[in-house]
Amino acid sequence: MGQEIEYSQFTDYDFSTFSRHLREETEQLADFFRNNHFSDKGQIGGFEIEAWLVSLSGSPVPVNQTFLSTLNNPLVVHELAAFNVELNSEPVMLKQHALTNMETQLQNTWDACRKVAKELSVEMMMVGILPSIQEKHLTMANMSRLNRYRALNEQVIKLRHGNPLKLDINGKENIHTTHNDVMLESACTSLQLHIQVPIDKAVQFYNLSIMLSAPIVAATANSPYLFGYELWDETRIPLFEQSVEIGSDDYRRVTFGSNYARHSMFECYEENLKHYPVLVPLKEQDNMEQLARLRFHNGTIWRWNRPLIGVDPDGTLHMRIEHRVIPAGPTVTDSIANAALYFGLTQELVDNVEDFQSELPFQKAKENFYSCAKQGLTATISWPNYGNKPVNILLLEELIPAARRGLSKLDIAQDDIDKYLSNIEQRIESEQNGANWQRRWVSRHGRDMQRLTLEYMERQNNGEPVYKWKI
Repeated sequence: MGQEIEYSQFTDYDFSTFSRHLREETEQLADFFRNNHFSDKGQIGGFEIEAWLVSLSGSPVPVNQTFLSTLNNPLVVHELAAFNVELNSEPVMLKQHALTNMETQLQNTWDACRKVAKELSVEMMMVGILPSIQEKHLTMANMSRLNRYRALNEQVIKLRHGNPLKLDINGKENIHTTHNDVMLESACTSLQLHIQVPIDKAVQFYNLSIMLSAPIVAATANSPYLFGYELWDETRIPLFEQSVEIGSDDYRRVTFGSNYARHSMFECYEENLKHYPVLVPLKEQDNMEQLARLRFHNGTIWRWNRPLIGVDPDGTLHMRIEHRVIPAGPTVTDSIANAALYFGLTQELVDNVEDFQSELPFQKAKENFYSCAKQGLTATISWPNYGNKPVNILLLEELIPAARRGLSKLDIAQDDIDKYLSNIEQRIESEQNGANWQRRWVSRHGRDMQRLTLEYMERQNNGEPVYKWKI
């Protein structure tokens, strides 16, 4: 839901008109797939990363409107909460020093953000769930002042017939509470990777992204605490799923998906039309880009791996896969290392997807994912040709070497490959991702979440990758 809308109140006519146009655009998209009406450009990568605005004492500060107005950078935009912002990248062709270029781009944007933040006596922070966040911060008073977020909240509560959202997470400890609005979602901040793919390979990239979600979330986990409770290694996963919980079991709004794609990515858009009621309708007065309603509706369905239709500068449509399982942080370098792992693995393994699916059916891939989100690097998962294997061993023995080969196939420079995948390798060998560092800190110092936040921020600002962080 990155597109702002003019209104937050809707009539039955607005919903019926939007639904009619949505059906028409879905039929139009079917024709585009039949006639291969998509860009054939090479693989292009990009990302979005969500961040926090925090006080010098480590608490969230809802000042994103002033911050964004002062910064005045189109790559940095609103998020649901007024204490969050989203940093976007320019697309990069995945070759040569693409990873270094991504890091430079993110670091420059991050430095500009920190400069403005300091002018406002706040700091920037990237972490899956802010350790110091409290339920009292997640109120409508702290929602960003944009119509699309007001509309989202009103429609989610309407579809729930006014019933509060239930948060029920069982991990190392358990949390059970209710919330009357969607602001729980704002406690979740992510690194979302985008890869533009040829349309004839889109199904393979999509299905492979689903399979890879488990080991990647284990390697990158950075959200072990919520409201002071020690829960999953990547607590952001169940928190986001429950923060906008509407729909049936197979077709929830935040979902791992219902199955692999079979023949075409169009299947996801058919599923959108058939199984997902319109959440927020664009009105006729809103900006009408190509397939605007179809793309907006798809943006209100948060699959952990989501197909996206974009438009090239020349007006040609393209297909991207958005990989959404990775939390924000711990550092700029760690974020690009996480991207390197995903981009390399998809390139190396994409031609093996059909063989993999016979050994790793969708339900098993789903079980792998939630096991890794819950247990992180200590999880054991099923993997093609390996049977059941500890995910940390699988990463070291099979997946990191495969990512190296994949990046080489993309013609990524060897020094980039070595820098970023060595980061992942040493993270796994030291058993210290962001989640494990936070747990080790708490084990040593106790549950002083304000101090944990400040010490995390200090190490983040020093820029060393998380596997080097001391307690």
